[in-house]
Amino acid sequence: MITFQEKLITAATTNRSLVCVGLDIDTSRIPCSDPLEFCRQIIGATSEFVCSYKPNLAFFEMMGTEGWALLDQVIKMVPPEIPVIGDGKIGDIGSTASAYAKALFEKLDFDAVTINPYMGQDSVEPFIAYPEKGIFILCKTSNQGSEDFQDLITSTGKPLYMVVAEKAQEWNRNDNIGLVVGATYPEELKRIRYSCPDMPILIPGIGVQGGTLNEAVQFGSDKSGRGAIINSSRAILYASAGPDFAESAREAARSLRDQINSVLHENNYDWS
Repeated sequence: MITFQEKLITAATTNRSLVCVGLDIDTSRIPCSDPLEFCRQIIGATSEFVCSYKPNLAFFEMMGTEGWALLDQVIKMVPPEIPVIGDGKIGDIGSTASAYAKALFEKLDFDAVTINPYMGQDSVEPFIAYPEKGIFILCKTSNQGSEDFQDLITSTGKPLYMVVAEKAQEWNRNDNIGLVVGATYPEELKRIRYSCPDMPILIPGIGVQGGTLNEAVQFGSDKSGRGAIINSSRAILYASAGPDFAESAREAARSLRDQINSVLHENNYDWS
């Protein structure tokens, strides 16, 4: 079976893209009455410019049972060669984590998920146990409040986010762990990439949250110019509030892809 890492590399190379479209489906903002049709058109318009999609579970959960059914349909409508990352930031004790892993990987068939490591290794282990799936561990998140805990200096003399990065390295026996690091903290991103040279890094926070694209690409990419997954949600989904929303999303995704590739080129990386 193809692994998440293999699927991600293939999609990125085929589409020459490090773009991940975050599917944060806010029904109060979508410019049509049917969320399923909105998702269908967004995916159809953007799929040739992305390396992955990332449905945020909360936006589907708030719709109740209809939202869960919608999420299942959305996952299935993504082209099979493009990986889908379930963004739930899950974190719980071992037995509950096992249930989450089974639900997200076996029932919903996500290719990867985001994980909160706050409860330690036994809360992450059930996800690691799926070697063909990907796990993105929250490390240094894009929100301002991340400083409350993630920047605290531990007994090792290092901030907590660096301890998380190093633990992720230790746990990565199946080579299926990545990190979540916000573009809003470029120096921390640079430090984490130096410590974890080969891990994929999911990078939210560009655009609306204020992260700088150049620094996200430059500091987040690995030595081959790959390994960074640059997420954009609202800037693509809601590029237009009118009937041209799909075409506008297409142009926004294409533009972001091209901007990223321009930065890669400036740093002597290409897709050949």
